[in-house]
Amino acid sequence: MLKEKSVVITGSTSGIGFGMARAFAAQGANIMLNGLCEGGEIEKARGSIESEFNVKVIYSPADMTKPEEIADMITDTKCELGSVDVLVNNAGIQHVSPVDEFPTDKWDQVIAINLTAAFHTTRAAVPLMKDSGWGRIINIASAHGLVASPFKSAYIAAKHGIVGLTKTVALETAQQGITCNAICPGWVKTPLVEKQIDAHAQAHDLPRDEVIRKVILERQPTKQFVKIEEVAALAVFLASDAAASITGASMSIDGGWVAH
Repeated sequence: MLKEKSVVITGSTSGIGFGMARAFAAQGANIMLNGLCEGGEIEKARGSIESEFNVKVIYSPADMTKPEEIADMITDTKCELGSVDVLVNNAGIQHVSPVDEFPTDKWDQVIAINLTAAFHTTRAAVPLMKDSGWGRIINIASAHGLVASPFKSAYIAAKHGIVGLTKTVALETAQQGITCNAICPGWVKTPLVEKQIDAHAQAHDLPRDEVIRKVILERQPTKQFVKIEEVAALAVFLASDAAASITGASMSIDGGWVAH
């Protein structure tokens, strides 16, 4: 379905991003991985996808807080893989704190990586997609792009911003063979979420399973984590020709969270 398409996925050395890299590779797409990781681990991840799915996989260490590195990553993808067909903005970080105690440097970092980076990747990729007359931009937002929770002001501001950016880009590219959509997952067991579980358990002296049951999944009616593979499958669908008329949408995959 996506054979020989080129897919850029930010924050793709672990978690949801790596799961999406595997899912796109399984459809025959070539992959640009991105993220911060030890060199040996990067090579292992890159090589495992390349050999298993017989596709080309390259890697960029581009820092998502540095616009010039982001632009270079998109250029490198075009040069090495021949095109930029699908862009998945997945990179993200989290910081939890009351708004009146929220460190300003953490605010700036969360906004830069979770929101501003998506602007820079999109700005660089859209001209290439326009030239080819085809493109898919998939922004990984969150249930927190649609609803709020306390103590996550930067993350929620960024994810709401991603939803707004998605709509704007969709309108601007609607007649050029390009779609732009947001995926809004609920709780997915990723390294980022694991850190939140551990931090909450330590701060409140609670067992991890109690934190998962009573805190993390309290607002997720299924009481189950969303699987990385489920998010990846939705991303692959949004990149397919079957989804050509879906643009500007924010698609929940959250176990019923925002149905409350």
